[in-house]
Amino acid sequence: MNSYGEHFSKHVRIAILRVLAAAPAWKANSSILHSATDELGLTATRDQIRTELAWLAEQRLVATSDMGGLVVATLTERGMDVAEGRTTVPGVQRPSPRG
Repeated sequence: MNSYGEHFSKHVRIAILRVLAAAPAWKANSSILHSATDELGLTATRDQIRTELAWLAEQRLVATSDMGGLVVATLTERGMDVAEGRTTVPGVQRPSPRG
């Protein structure tokens, strides 16, 4: 049985991917992603967002760079496929249909 933390991480990961999919040039910094996930009802700390970005980068779903304390994430094509539900990755919640 998955713990609350595992479920929460899966939801934060898909939220990050979907926010990036809607962002100009598929790119946003960790501060914007923190605010956006919070507005979606996923109250994560800034550290949790950076941790999830590192996990997503390990899965090649995003590329990250450090810009003086902010992590800048860029969605990869593979990440876009996951964000749009064309493929699945264990550890990322499958997206619900947008309506």
